Amino acid sequence: MFINKELAPKNVNTLILRVDFNYRFKSHPELASAKGLSEPDVKKIVLACRTNGITIIPQINLLGHQSWASQVGRLLEVYPQFDETPHVKIPEVYKWPNEDNLYCKSYCPLHPDLHKIVFDLVDEICNVFEANGFHAGMDEVFYIGDDKCPRCAGRDKSELFAGEVRTIRDHLAQQNKTLWIWGDRLLDGRTTGLGMWEGSFNNTHRAIDMIPKDIIICDWHYERADKTAVFFAMKGFKVITSSWRNPVVSGQQVNDMFAFRQTATASMKERFLGVLQTIWDAPSRFLKDYYRKQPPNATNKNTPENSFREMFSQINKLAK
Repeated sequence: MFINKELAPKNVNTLILRVDFNYRFKSHPELASAKGLSEPDVKKIVLACRTNGITIIPQINLLGHQSWASQVGRLLEVYPQFDETPHVKIPEVYKWPNEDNLYCKSYCPLHPDLHKIVFDLVDEICNVFEANGFHAGMDEVFYIGDDKCPRCAGRDKSELFAGEVRTIRDHLAQQNKTLWIWGDRLLDGRTTGLGMWEGSFNNTHRAIDMIPKDIIICDWHYERADKTAVFFAMKGFKVITSSWRNPVVSGQQVNDMFAFRQTATASMKERFLGVLQTIWDAPSRFLKDYYRKQPPNATNKNTPENSFREMFSQINKLAK
């Protein structure tokens, strides 16, 4: 319903759906979620998107985000040998900051058995969604090239990150599919002042000069309308500016994207693809709040649904 009644009338042209392990995988049933999407569920989404001219891009978080808070993710739960930092134990009660600098676990990109399993999942999810692109996440990777990893220790972290990006990209390219990733690990968090979340503090930013230019970058900034989309475009990448819950920032990002396109050279213009609204709540919660006449906290204007509305309000103003 939301696709037909909300996204289509707003001329949304792309939907990224974070699936992760919330699908009943057939290639690796040991990684499947019994409560996840079934193939018939997916086909309903695919049909709705196709009917409305919306490209759907499925996402499985690769490399980073292999745990959350006090819960290890499905991949490392079933295959603990893929853990980059097995010596870092998931606490019963998670707090940040912590002594282990644990935000989310990562898998070891150099484990010899990893990619066979991961790519089975990627191929299956791309096939069932009939997708021509795949979003690999790869954001907020704090654990990479750990000193205790028997394969990664001592290696350049930027080369490790770039190598994993290339490996995923090359696999998709064999099937004429495009890789999408978040852009934060390709930004220098210290020099720019962006910090360790929106930028890198472990030197992975140097990987930007080591990866193919046909990768699409989702450049997220949630509290400020940082102009790093220009940086990515100047490096030769197609880029999408991404917002979350701040309507003021979301509106400014729309204005910036219009300005980038209007003032760019002919070579640069086509690299500014647009803006993306991210939703990190469960879809049911977002939809409940979106359609509710009175939000749970009416004094809090910083919500994803308000950011979503402001994005399209600004687009409509600029389109006149």
